[in-house]
Amino acid sequence: MNSFFERDLRLTRRQLFGRGAAGIGIAALATLLRQDNFAKAAPTASEMLPLPGLPHWSPKAKRVVVMWQGGAPSQVDLFDPKPGLVPKRLQELPESIRKGTRLSTMTSGQSKFPILPALKPFQHYGKCGMELSTLLPHIGSLADDLCLIRSMHTEAVNHAPGVTLFMTGSQVPGRPSMGAWAGYGLGSMTSNLPAFVVMTSSDKGKTCGQLFFDYYWGSGFLPSKYQGVHFRGEGDPVLYLSNPSGISSELRRGVLDDIAELDRRHHADFGDPEIETRIAQYEMAFRMQTSVPDLLDISKEPAHILNSYGPDVHRKGSYARNCLLARRLLERGVRFVQLMHSGWDQHANLSTQLEVQCRDTDQPSAALVKDLKQRGLLEDTIVLWGGEFGRTVFVQGDINKPNGHGRDHFGACYSMWLAGGGFAGGTVHGETDDFCYKVTRDPVHVHDLQATMLQQLGIDHKRLTYRYQGRDFRLTDVHGEIVTGILA
Repeated sequence: MNSFFERDLRLTRRQLFGRGAAGIGIAALATLLRQDNFAKAAPTASEMLPLPGLPHWSPKAKRVVVMWQGGAPSQVDLFDPKPGLVPKRLQELPESIRKGTRLSTMTSGQSKFPILPALKPFQHYGKCGMELSTLLPHIGSLADDLCLIRSMHTEAVNHAPGVTLFMTGSQVPGRPSMGAWAGYGLGSMTSNLPAFVVMTSSDKGKTCGQLFFDYYWGSGFLPSKYQGVHFRGEGDPVLYLSNPSGISSELRRGVLDDIAELDRRHHADFGDPEIETRIAQYEMAFRMQTSVPDLLDISKEPAHILNSYGPDVHRKGSYARNCLLARRLLERGVRFVQLMHSGWDQHANLSTQLEVQCRDTDQPSAALVKDLKQRGLLEDTIVLWGGEFGRTVFVQGDINKPNGHGRDHFGACYSMWLAGGGFAGGTVHGETDDFCYKVTRDPVHVHDLQATMLQQLGIDHKRLTYRYQGRDFRLTDVHGEIVTGILA
């Protein structure tokens, strides 16, 4: 539906009359709308308060950090050991196994489907004995804190629809993201920083051509104050946050006060909720002028903390630095932090780039979890690590060329892990078949994981809704079951 037509459908009576009346009618209407009873309804604060009745129950978690690995990490190589595939190397994957599974157009037409076992061996980690790739020794050191799901599945087989489905509950852009839903339902825990912050990064070689679209952290049809605030890795972290040359903080404060007063009058006339959002965003931007520089200054971090995140922590915009900043955001009261890192789309460079990508992300990912834990924050923080789907067990491309083969997208089974927030540490949930091709036990759909994460935040996913176009929408659409097996 045309967005302008949709906007017109949502006009309030006051907005309609305010735009359409003329002559004596508009003068009379203006008088009515400026009466005290309307003026009192104008917003006086920019706080994001929780909805009445939320949380629905005592939450296990207060905040979330998503370490998104864009491009889709290979569960075959990292999380789902299949030693029985080693003697089957380069043998044809049986058609009986492949039958009925959706593939992307990049390999669905292949004439051969040679099996490619994991590139590196797996080993047991922790007291629980969780098996993970030796490519992830730092994440392996977290084994007793990890809840590893090996039975994730999704309908998506292409990147943007896959990311959009996980982040918003639909493969089609336009719905609110998970962070926006969390802010809408539970409000903010700080007045000096946004409730929802996003940071993006890429592997040094920029090998992944996938883009991070802003609707991955958008507010959809929710008021726009709930959308994620994107912190940039270079220059001003937020555009236009700094005062222009010659403008003092006192002068800016006076300008904002005057603008806010005009906005309140306009809101009294028209009742447009986006006017309230504008007031809130101006106020937040003013407070962020003080809070953000302090947030980004990591010079006072102890040397052992900086070292734990790895050498790349000193490079602005790197995944390692974003992991450290995520911890600083969470401890300052930000409710939802979304780190989005690309570089896992290994169609042709699996044998040359997977090890590099693991080396760059393994240590900082683990450091964030350990940092939260030693500060007492992990217990009520949900940490999620994963991507939009997995990769095929069979080869894409020419196995004889080091930079000519890899694995294609695969949504029928893949792995993700969580820590903290009431999830069961030292646990492996679900199984796949001997070919890492189909889920054989305890399947977990994207909507199931969304529902379970919301539950840990104290939210009944069926009751957190927003009416739009005559329908009550929710993050999990009309799906989602709580996965009790992954809860402590």
